[in-house]
Amino acid sequence: MNFAIPSSPLETLDVRLGPDLAATREWAYAFTPSDIAELVEAQERAAAKNYCNWTKTDFVLPALSAKIESWMHELDRGRGFVLLRGFPVKRYPLEVCTAIYWGLGLHMGRAISQNTDGDLIGHVRDTGADPHEYGVRLCKTRAEQDFHTDGADVIGLFCIAKAKTGGTSRIASSPAIFNRMLRERPELVPVLFENFPFDTQKQHKPGRNPWFDLPMCKYENGRLGTFFIPWCLRESQMHEAAPRLTRVQEDAIAFIEGAANDPAHYLDMNFEPGDMQFLKNASILHKRTRYEDWDEPERKRHLLRLWLVEPAFSGGEAFLRRGIG
Repeated sequence: MNFAIPSSPLETLDVRLGPDLAATREWAYAFTPSDIAELVEAQERAAAKNYCNWTKTDFVLPALSAKIESWMHELDRGRGFVLLRGFPVKRYPLEVCTAIYWGLGLHMGRAISQNTDGDLIGHVRDTGADPHEYGVRLCKTRAEQDFHTDGADVIGLFCIAKAKTGGTSRIASSPAIFNRMLRERPELVPVLFENFPFDTQKQHKPGRNPWFDLPMCKYENGRLGTFFIPWCLRESQMHEAAPRLTRVQEDAIAFIEGAANDPAHYLDMNFEPGDMQFLKNASILHKRTRYEDWDEPERKRHLLRLWLVEPAFSGGEAFLRRGIG
């Protein structure tokens, strides 16, 4: 394996700029009537079991399997993201939609825990929590959630209901941002491959440190992997025993934030009910803009989330693949 720090621009297919991606819709796939029928029939055949106990052999997708394989290749070796559009969520109860989403996920990887409660399917919606309170995960609020990655090989989001306004999904290529840093601030590049302290946001076992150390970047076999959660980096400094961020580290964090939020880098997606977005965390940074929600509880913004592990993916991190204990 090659653990060297790249000294020349990356040329992998995930080095893409937002405006170029916006000019094409090749990354979006519309579910066909036969796709939908196959997913629903698979759920009906497996419904005698709780979906959490399903295996791939319970949720059989013979016709969709080739498409899923192509989506997985696109995630790992292509752009790093796919958007699947148009599952008819209003036609089926939430329980059925959840089971179908879980079943599709079985063909894309192994679900891991997203929090200390052991949730394998997350519910992304506003709970009324204070976004400024330490330990509150921003996915439980309406506040803007800036660019970051999550702790798995693939993150999946399934839109059940959209916000009244806002809540745009915004993504950016971390390899493209790396190339920009290499061009504009090459002195910052080496620090990306050194350990940074990441706050656990209270998601750690009793007696363990409330932070963990991990490099923001790794480079193996010609592929860059990135792990980046800026608020966890900064909030680690609340703990006296945590390593102090150096000026160079702070500059590197700020550079990534600034580049990702530059319209020259990001691509916006506005989810409609029935859309499923899958991202490769090692290659794609994502954020969500602030949103205003509906007053009626049944209309409020609601996304289902999966964290999936696929060990064959490049750029993954064994520590993160364990999920949150």
